Amino acid sequence: MSFERHEAGALRYYTAPVIDTPHAFTTRLGGVSTGHLASLNLSVRRGDSEENVRENWHRLAVASGLHLDRAVYARQVHSSIVRIVTSADAQAPWLEPRFECDGFVTSEPGLPVAVFMADCLPVLLCDRKHGVVAAVHCGWRSSVADILGQAVGKMVSLGAKPADISAAIGPGIGKCCFEVGPEVVAAARTLLGRDISDLVRPGEGDRAFLDLKAVNAERLTQLGLEAERIAVSDLCTMCHADEFWSHRKTNGRRGVQTAVIELER
Repeated sequence: MSFERHEAGALRYYTAPVIDTPHAFTTRLGGVSTGHLASLNLSVRRGDSEENVRENWHRLAVASGLHLDRAVYARQVHSSIVRIVTSADAQAPWLEPRFECDGFVTSEPGLPVAVFMADCLPVLLCDRKHGVVAAVHCGWRSSVADILGQAVGKMVSLGAKPADISAAIGPGIGKCCFEVGPEVVAAARTLLGRDISDLVRPGEGDRAFLDLKAVNAERLTQLGLEAERIAVSDLCTMCHADEFWSHRKTNGRRGVQTAVIELER
């Protein structure tokens, strides 16, 4: 299922039509940060100035229509921890984060929840019918620890129904570039509970290339989401490092993009 590209001057972001509430998957384009952080870096934790990060968030808000003067976000730790949050948890997104976790769920309209990434997969979830959304950071460790199971479970606790949840797996490292060791393949196999040779191709030695996007999409169907409600971006952040931040491509010398969603007010 295709994503839509949006441009406002130099700023570029993507949306998924399957998600019917305001959201965005950002790129690295259209901000004011400089040097190896050029240009739409969205975190002060990469060594950028608060002034630059504030202006970058402001530009994103103007372009996307999202209410980004306050948001909920975290210091991500590659865990399966997902928090249910309210406006009491929000703060200006150019400040140091107050939480350590890798996902957020809310039923509060107008409250943006955001995750950061630079190769890891961003997943946005929305049950518009029952008024619940989530933003989830799916690196491989979080994925195999079943963070999506945690997120869907917490959405259900707020009234969501799996069959009514739509999901968008945004730009992230693709099966073309995600080379991993056998322990990662084994963990993904355990998560899905089946042979996953169809999601793996051989690499050098005992290494392999894993389709992490497909792993997460299949896990969502196991959790009760309908396949036609799941959109998966075909954009690889490592292949398109001119458009996206890629940790692997830059050996960690990079900024971050965000995936952010809010229930419409």
